[in-house]
Amino acid sequence: MLWTPLHAKIHRTIRARHLFEPNQSLLVAVSGGQDSLCLIKLLLDLQLKWGWRLGIAHCDHCWRDDSLANARHVENLAKIWETPFYLATAKEPVKSEAAARNWRYQVLSKIAQSNSYQYIVTGHTASDRAETLLYNLIRGTGADGLQALTWQRPLTTDIMLVRPLLEITRSQTEQFCQELNLPIWEDATNQDWKYARNRIRQELIPYLQENFNPQVESALAQTAELLQGEVEYLEQIAAKLREDAMELGKEDGIALRLNRRVLKTAPLALQRRVMRQVLQQILPDAPGFEHIEKLTALITAPNRSQTDPFPGGAIAQVADDWICLRQC
Repeated sequence: MLWTPLHAKIHRTIRARHLFEPNQSLLVAVSGGQDSLCLIKLLLDLQLKWGWRLGIAHCDHCWRDDSLANARHVENLAKIWETPFYLATAKEPVKSEAAARNWRYQVLSKIAQSNSYQYIVTGHTASDRAETLLYNLIRGTGADGLQALTWQRPLTTDIMLVRPLLEITRSQTEQFCQELNLPIWEDATNQDWKYARNRIRQELIPYLQENFNPQVESALAQTAELLQGEVEYLEQIAAKLREDAMELGKEDGIALRLNRRVLKTAPLALQRRVMRQVLQQILPDAPGFEHIEKLTALITAPNRSQTDPFPGGAIAQVADDWICLRQC
């Protein structure tokens, strides 16, 4: 086995960040592209040191003419590597990137649960982290959106999603695949500029590298890493503040109420986070900036003030020291 600097780096990262422990079961999502091939080869080589049980899963979205051939390519690699292979095929072509991502995590979780894998492992890199930061920044977001690609997060109560390559750039995974002659499957949709992420990858990142910072991908990934720690801390503090301020509704029609006197003592950043956490409990979809702002404004609003209906019909009203959320 060829032991490269990338092997050493990932070995240290997994150990330092406690991403996995010895003898655990890892289901690796492999598309056939350079990032996922780099990931699975690294994990297969490290398997001798860690004693993992590895499996390979491939998701066929059925949105390319060559998607079946792509799936067979990954299956053949799994046979060569003598690793269990699992294929998930969409019943109909997935319509959007967001829908595809949701579908992938759903089917990967089912495969993991059915076959007793504790982790789902993906090949997201520092380049993906940089692109996600820019994509969300352009659309409008807070710190949560800017740090969206984290090292790990729970997918279900017993399955963790892990991304071990977040300190590795796409150019590094490409070089690794070339050095080890790994057969990369080129995805034509990565060149389709109708997708905003592809335009960021093919046009914006190279422009920033040439005109501002050759290491912009790593710099943005480091920014996301710093924000991740700050977001985790703020979320914990906001959860404690919400717990102190919130009471479940004791009257008909009132879902919950928030003590304005408790919230007034907190900085605006924490007030907003509390309101975001509250709205996440009662809204059908993730709350937007305008939803959070109009609920936050009630902390200092005159008595009897109220909002217009939120999505799903809930209304917030001021009653003396309380903000009452009613389901209409």
